[in-house]
Amino acid sequence: QVQLVESGGGLVQAGGSLGLSCAASGRTSSMYAMGWFRQAAGKEREFVAAIRWSGGPTYYTDSMKGRFTISRDNAKNMLYLQMNSLKTEDTAVYYCAASTQYYGRSSSYYSDSAYDYWGQGTQVTVSS
Repeated sequence: QVQLVESGGGLVQAGGSLGLSCAASGRTSSMYAMGWFRQAAGKEREFVAAIRWSGGPTYYTDSMKGRFTISRDNAKNMLYLQMNSLKTEDTAVYYCAASTQYYGRSSSYYSDSAYDYWGQGTQVTVSS
């Protein structure tokens, strides 16, 4: 079992920045990748970014490239998402997720079905 706890959400004005954190605990050695997803009110959950736990490249939804940065600290079992140039359409509940499945194809981690464990979510609200 892996437990995930997000923090860092809140209210920010459009154009501002916000950083999210996700603390992982439990059988973190079983993780192959971690990701961030978000779900806006009335919409389906969507992929934001992912990173392989062992290192390597990062992956983003096109609309977030250049604005969001995913990173990890293996020693602390922490996952981060730095969000810059925020837009009102970035308003959503942001979820941290962990995958214990190995996929050679990185695009597999764009799907929420690749993830076994989820945090409770943290609200991000961007005001105009």
